[in-house]
Amino acid sequence: MPPLLPGVVDAIEPRLAMLLERSGLAPLVLRGRRLLPIVQGGMGVGVSAHKLAGSVAALGGVGTISSVDLRRHHPDLMERTQGLATVPGGDAAAKAAIDAANLEAIGREIALARERSQGRGLLAINVMRAVAEYAASVKKALECGIDAVVVGAGLPLDLPDLAAEHPQAALVPILSDARGVQLIVKKWERKKRLPDAIVIEHPRLAGGHLGAAKIADLGDPRFDFENVIPASREFLKSAGIEREIPLIAAGGIRTQADIARLQSLGAAAVQLGTPFAVTEEGDASDAFKQVLAGARDEDMVEFTSVAGLPARAVATPWLRAYLKIEDRLQAVVHAKSRCTKAFDCLAQCGLRDGLKGWGQFCIDNQLAAALRGDVKKGLFFRGAGALPFGDQIRSVRELMERLLTVNAAVPA
Repeated sequence: MPPLLPGVVDAIEPRLAMLLERSGLAPLVLRGRRLLPIVQGGMGVGVSAHKLAGSVAALGGVGTISSVDLRRHHPDLMERTQGLATVPGGDAAAKAAIDAANLEAIGREIALARERSQGRGLLAINVMRAVAEYAASVKKALECGIDAVVVGAGLPLDLPDLAAEHPQAALVPILSDARGVQLIVKKWERKKRLPDAIVIEHPRLAGGHLGAAKIADLGDPRFDFENVIPASREFLKSAGIEREIPLIAAGGIRTQADIARLQSLGAAAVQLGTPFAVTEEGDASDAFKQVLAGARDEDMVEFTSVAGLPARAVATPWLRAYLKIEDRLQAVVHAKSRCTKAFDCLAQCGLRDGLKGWGQFCIDNQLAAALRGDVKKGLFFRGAGALPFGDQIRSVRELMERLLTVNAAVPA
């Protein structure tokens, strides 16, 4: 491994550093730290909280907390807010109380992840641009000393403004094509700040909310890594941007060979979600992990979420039942006079706001059920492809070691 550049700190756990050197992969250098080229994606509700993020960072990777409804990991905060969202006429007070609880949970989770990471790696928080309390969540995380803010589910054109008082924090947008990269860079340049890295997420391969306008677009070649990564690198070069902006490829990555191929295209690192979600340290229930680990590509379905975006999830009994009646629900779409989720949910919601063509279900109810492992009611987001250990639940360390091992087998 080449010597450290001036001002760069080695943040990789020694044993993993040796594996990285043997792997032939290049490290990720971000905000003055040399890291493993492996980023754990943010997964909500509650799937990636302090245990998972802190464990990934402790080995020298980028561990990511998902900001959405983190109070669910704190019994005292849940008790404090129990039933508030359904108190008649109490929406404003309920929203304020639940939002405050979730912001408090962000602070707690960052502190706990920092303790677990032992000063290694890098800790990030993923905040969806589409949630109502996006700005408040970003500011809270920055005040609590988060290393990086990652934003997807919408263009974070205002992220440099929100982070103006925190120049030390890395800002990382999630995009899916070269046009999005050009737009963000040009808009941010006017604000005198550039992305510290950019996640390039392939909508045909990733899980959860996907970066395409509609389901029919998921297979568009413009999203292929072979097109997006070189085109984005060429744009950055032609724009005369002096410092390197690492590109992080996300979606369908399972092996050292996948990482090597993407680095050969110009990516600096990769991001994985589902393989980390099913690790022993994953913050969801064991039942949740078993559902994801046991699913195959033929068990997944693409549909339009309540956020108006295509999404990919396991076809559980709840999702199959919902899709059977979706046309009937769409035929009677209307704005709900009262939403029972009076807190930081989506800024625009197909169910609450009566948006035709958008999903007609409560995403918080379904994701919270998934967190508990309730197959009958849960919405289980999952990326495409076999997992590195098949249907086995293994540790974060074992996953990282496999990703750094040349010719490691992946179950069919």
